Amino acid sequence: MSAQLILQSGKDKSLLRRHPWLFAGSVAELNGRARPGDTVEVLAHNGKPLGRAAWSPSSQIRARMWTFDVEETVDHAFFKRRVAAAVARRAALPELAGQQGVRLIHAESDGLPGVIADQYGNTVVIQLTSAGADKWRAAIADSLQKATGCARIYERSDSEVRGLEGLEPVVGWLYGDAPTDELTIIENGVTMAVDIVGGHKTGFYLDQRDNRRRLAELSAGKRVLNCFCYTAGFSLQALAGGAREVVSVDSSGPALATGQRNLALNPQFDANRAVWREADVFTELRDLRKAGEQFDIVVLDPPKFAPSAAHAERASRAYKDININGFKLLAPGGFLMTYSCSGGIGLDLFQQIVASAARDALGSNGPSGRSARIVQRLQGAADHPVDLAFPEGEYLKGLLVQVD
Repeated sequence: MSAQLILQSGKDKSLLRRHPWLFAGSVAELNGRARPGDTVEVLAHNGKPLGRAAWSPSSQIRARMWTFDVEETVDHAFFKRRVAAAVARRAALPELAGQQGVRLIHAESDGLPGVIADQYGNTVVIQLTSAGADKWRAAIADSLQKATGCARIYERSDSEVRGLEGLEPVVGWLYGDAPTDELTIIENGVTMAVDIVGGHKTGFYLDQRDNRRRLAELSAGKRVLNCFCYTAGFSLQALAGGAREVVSVDSSGPALATGQRNLALNPQFDANRAVWREADVFTELRDLRKAGEQFDIVVLDPPKFAPSAAHAERASRAYKDININGFKLLAPGGFLMTYSCSGGIGLDLFQQIVASAARDALGSNGPSGRSARIVQRLQGAADHPVDLAFPEGEYLKGLLVQVD
């Protein structure tokens, strides 16, 4: 019989709204023994059953709900159903038709906390970040293979968040053999190499797919600055859209080398229109200003400055810094495409930061200043859904701002 997790009085309200996390302060006691990742029955303080969750004694998120159905058993068949449903949801989205890189499972928003699965052609890469997901590795991998028919599955469970769960990094092939050829995908007509072994996350940032296409739509004849460019996904889409020049900046030499490799994979682009700069972005933005440079489009897609709300104040200063300098580099009528992937920075706060940066950069709060307007709010692609009961899943937020 499963151990029973008894909640403190009044701590069942979030579960009744179907929020999947139970924090340590919500737990009154655990009746019975449970190892990390074991399934426990969740009961309200009055003994009312609320569902089943994965136990994680090392984490402040002490349990993550697998199901709110008190009659549903968490077993191999459970994961087969959940994985198949997630894959079917993607198959039903017309905008994903023909895409070779697709997120198949988006953790809590697909009812599978701690489970990420991305498909690149015939290869699926999984990342398991919670004790419960880690325990059910075999069932998850088997379910993915059956739902997709993929030739191979690779695990990239090496994110720092696993340490909060008391888990060691795990990487390696779970199904099939390593491909003999370079793994590439075609995204919106552009060929991109995917390094599933050494790249960030699962090897590629699929969440920005639609936003990269949006940049292509804006880029004809434009001079574009792409900051924190990583492997140049935005840069190549700008070239695909007809940009006259794209300057790509990143502090990582290996990332820039991969970006140049990606450019070589697309011989239809004029390589002379691409400029590569290995530099600290904060410093480079200031140096570009001092040099009197101007751009028609500036893309700011930095790494996660605030992994949690505790880091929000320091992160806010960093976001404001790069956005001030981004605004100052824009030619009249130019666009700033700016993002935050920090879970600790909400959309409202991010917009406030960008608005404050615009005031300081453009003098837009004075009679002779330039105005800045939000043209479009930007978010993750359709294969990165956000469960309405789990707003924390909306980590990527962006703004497309045009200046006078």
